[in-house]
Amino acid sequence: MILSRPVRYLLRCVALLYIVILVVVPVGLILWRAFTPGIGAFIASVTTPAAISALQLSLLVVAIVVPLNVLFGVPTALVLARNKFRGKSALQAVIDLPFAVSPVVVGVALILLWGSAGALGFVEKDFGFKIIFGLPGIVLASIFVTLPFVIREVEPLLHELGTDQEEAASTLGSQWWQTFWRITLPSIRWGLTYGIMLTIARTLGEYGAVIMVSSNLPGTSQTLTLLVSDRYSRGQEYGAYAVSTLLMTVAVVVLVVQVILDARRARAAK
Repeated sequence: MILSRPVRYLLRCVALLYIVILVVVPVGLILWRAFTPGIGAFIASVTTPAAISALQLSLLVVAIVVPLNVLFGVPTALVLARNKFRGKSALQAVIDLPFAVSPVVVGVALILLWGSAGALGFVEKDFGFKIIFGLPGIVLASIFVTLPFVIREVEPLLHELGTDQEEAASTLGSQWWQTFWRITLPSIRWGLTYGIMLTIARTLGEYGAVIMVSSNLPGTSQTLTLLVSDRYSRGQEYGAYAVSTLLMTVAVVVLVVQVILDARRARAAK
């Protein structure tokens, strides 16, 4: 179906208006309110002890979640791409479960499982290892909601790569780890990096699951997203705008990296 030029222009204007209303206006309003008092006020708001502690905790969670997702995500993608086994479809559905389940439900499920009165509550009662309302709970919630990203970015590349090069390397006497390091990993590096960037962005911006498993105490278990909510609920709207701007800056950096990776991936595929 070929559309006339006026219709194409109309559709472009409608799409642009849609983006402006839903994205540009809200983001611009937050930026305007964050920087209206001046750069000094903005810096003072994002460098308070509570904000620095929240930033450090968020970065710590990212530093834990990303390696774990890579460590378990790449082997899982290899298993799914290289093997046929009973229950593979069920495993695929479980991996995609975080896309369908509300993060709040995830938080409730973790409380029922790891809470002091939960199915695995003996870990806290008998061993004194506190999971819910502490850093481990935040990490578990973040891992759950970011689980699919690395797997779903790496698995298609493994299907595209095939097994010819790996089988040739094995025939020539290469060990499995040498084959992975020299052949498989370079072939999936763009997808893996893209999955890592998505994991970082989702971990930093997660709220629903984290609020359920965190005590939300400033300086103890309060991430940047929780700090935004806490400041806004206390009537400190400017502080919430400032921290939101900080989070948006990180998101924009991640978006720019994603665009660069997409361009490089497209050039590499040619």
